[in-house]
Amino acid sequence: QVQLVESGGGLVQAGDSLRLSCAASGPTSRAVIVGWFRQAPGKERGFVAAINRSGGWTSVADSVKGRFAISRDVRNNIVHLQMNTIESEDTAVYYCAARYACSANDCSDPSYDYWGQGTQVTVSS
Repeated sequence: QVQLVESGGGLVQAGDSLRLSCAASGPTSRAVIVGWFRQAPGKERGFVAAINRSGGWTSVADSVKGRFAISRDVRNNIVHLQMNTIESEDTAVYYCAARYACSANDCSDPSYDYWGQGTQVTVSS
């Protein structure tokens, strides 16, 4: 009931900024919590950030805190991941995901119900 489409990935240089977008659609898409995860080659998929349906609550992984920010355009139902001061370690496929409920403690686990196809971010140093 929720479709997610990511966009905004690409090849950037270390120190650059990039904004990823996740467009959500479907009959229940405005009722979901949206998270961003990333997976680098040979590594497990890891949590980046999450935001609730109103945009009033967010969570950002310690590894990117201070550099990445998540926001939600409620009107257009798009969730953005603003990535600043990008580092080579940020190279990964970035996925957005959606679920209907989670607590502050478990929104970071990958037990989301819906996933996008992913967008590649490659950082050159």
